[in-house]
Formats: sequence, structure tokens, C-alpha cells
Amino acid sequence: MNKYLTLFASLPIAVQCGEVVWSGLFDSSASVADFDKWSFSNPVGAWQWYIHGNAKTSTYLGLSKDFKNPADTSDAQGVRITIDGTAFWEGQDMERSELIPQTSAQLGSGRLFYHFSVKTDTTNAPNPKFEHQLAFFESHFTELKYGRLSGDSATEDNNLRWMVGGQTKWSTDLEASQWYNFAYDIDFDGQTVGLWASNGSAPLTEVVTGVKASTSTNSADWHVGQLRLPNGGTDAQAEDWFWSGVYIEKGPITTSIAGPSAGQGQGESAAAQPQSSAPSTSQVATSQAASASPASSSTMTVEQASTSVSTSASTTSPAGKQAAATSQTSTPVIQQLSTPSAQIPSQTPAHTPEPTPVPAATPSAGGDGDDYDDDDEECEDEDGEDSGDYEEDC
Repeated sequence: MNKYLTLFASLPIAVQCGEVVWSGLFDSSASVADFDKWSFSNPVGAWQWYIHGNAKTSTYLGLSKDFKNPADTSDAQGVRITIDGTAFWEGQDMERSELIPQTSAQLGSGRLFYHFSVKTDTTNAPNPKFEHQLAFFESHFTELKYGRLSGDSATEDNNLRWMVGGQTKWSTDLEASQWYNFAYDIDFDGQTVGLWASNGSAPLTEVVTGVKASTSTNSADWHVGQLRLPNGGTDAQAEDWFWSGVYIEKGPITTSIAGPSAGQGQGESAAAQPQSSAPSTSQVATSQAASASPASSSTMTVEQASTSVSTSASTTSPAGKQAAATSQTSTPVIQQLSTPSAQIPSQTPAHTPEPTPVPAATPSAGGDGDDYDDDDEECEDEDGEDSGDYEEDC
């Protein structure tokens, strides 16, 4: 199995629309034990696995066909990522279980689409009293957040929100058993980021476009999983998030939730993609600052520029380690959530986006929150080619 993971994880995959430059998809033979084969001295497979607590890997990760979005036919399995009262990494006070791409590919040049789907359940549901950081970069230039943002006066917040530079640009009320599908539309050269989103099996739709951002990555600092801040008190109960359809492509964007190799997720042909994520049917609502149109059964809210500063907490290990390891490794939106910043400077507020309609929307003011600053290991970036402009969707 390792020979497949190592070989395919390093090669671009030809797809129906864009070109996959890194894939975190799982074939039917992938197992939790495969994650433990990776180390900084043995960088095999598609994922780095080192940010977690001291319990066995199966406590924090699980693979199953039941963990993926049924509409995703490129994945044979989805991944359950769990945090609990043991998930403290290197003495930090944050609960963390995170996977990071293992690759030599350039993931920070040109225009790229970072795809993933997420779902929660009524069992081991996330606690809305805590701020959760999901699918984030080390600098937090863009990320998802769930729960009460650090510094907010509310007691809890059930919003799942997409943020750019600490400002909420889109949000929706998180519903258990709903699959939320996303693609970060990142122009690393043009320094902008947008969002594509949908629910369940619906194709991705562009909901926020062209937000100015300090886009950057060393190709080994995109964290797929959960970091929960300790701002909600004490709660050791396990929380599960399910991930599927995790891959990065050059455009034109693949909008189908079936994924880049539709129909191949049931057999060995998907061996090219080791451990990844898993989404299910979700309600995503989008409220555009000016307009919105139906497309799903829930209410997403596109945020106007709301202010917030990112703060975060040291998240990774020594830079030397990682460099050696690999060359990259609705309820409508809550009222103003202001929070101080810690180590990450606030980024230039983006202009108010003009999103494309998705579901029926209701404008709302965005909340802000602090991000703990992550001091993950760093790798040297490699030069990559600009992928150009993409006018055609798949």
C-alpha cells in the first residue's frame, strides 16, 4: 500500500476539469495504521500526522465509507477527526487533531482551489461554547471557524463561518448530519481569496469572490482538522468532525461533489489518494450583501467586512524537523464579535465581496474572533507556475 501512497501522492492527477496537484483522497485499502507510518524521517503517504494528543491514533482518526459524503465518488472512505480531553499537543492548552498535506508539490503559487467537505453528528457534537478553527493556514489568512469566538460576550454560538484575515465573510447555522462542501479559491499571486460552497450533493457555487488577503503557504501548513481554543471553560467530551473530498487543484474548478476521479472511489483505482476527509448532506445558506437566490434548503450568510483580529497559539513543531521531513509538507450571523489579537497581526480588511447566489439569503453582520497564533514548523517554498485565469466550471 505504501508504494501506492508514496507514488501517487507525488504526482499530479489528470481530471475532468482542473489538474489535481495534491490529493488527500482515500482508497478502500487505506487504514488508520497507515497514518502512523509517516514521520519526519519517513515522509510517506499523502498526510503528515503529528499534531495530536498522546492517546493512540485510532482515538483521534477513523476511516470508513460511512464517514464520507455519499455524493463523493472519488473517495472510497472519509475520515473522522476527533478531539477530546486527551488531545493536547506538546503541552498546549488547546485540543488539537490535525492532518497536513505531505507533498513536494508547490501549493502556494498561482490560482489554486482547496477542496474539502465537513459534517458533524448529534453524537459527539462540537461544543458551541468554544472557538474551533478548521481547515486553516498557519497565518490564518483564511479559515473556517465554529462556536463562540474568543473575546465574544455571548455564551455560545452555533455559526459555522468562513473568515478572511480575521473577518467573517460567510456564515451558516451548523446542522448535524448535514454535509457542507467548500473550495477556497486562492490566487496566491493576485493576493485574493474567494469561496465556493454547497450542501449535500449540490454542485459548488461561487458565494464570495475576490477578497484581498495576505495569501501565503509553505505547502506544509494547511491544517485539515480541528483546533479548539480553551475559551469555553472545561469539557473533555469527545467531538467528531467528518471530512471527505480533500484535494487541491489548478483550475478550472471541479464543481461536482463527485470529485476529480468520479466513480473510482470504490476500488483500488483510488489508491492514488490516501487518507482524507468526509462530508454529508448539509444545509448551506448564503446571504449576499446585496442579493441572493435559492439553491439549497438552508440559510447561508455572506458577511460584510466585519472586524476581527487573528490570534492563535503555537501549533507546530521545530522548523528544522519539518524541513527535513518534506519540502512541503443560520441562524443568521451573530452580532458583532470582537476579539483582541495575539500573535498574528490583523490583515488588511477585504472589500465587501459580491458573492454569487446560492440559497435564499439574509444579510447579516459578521462576528469576529481571535485566532491563536500557530508556530508550526516551516518548510522552504518551491517556485511554482501561475495557473492563470479560469473561466470554465466543471
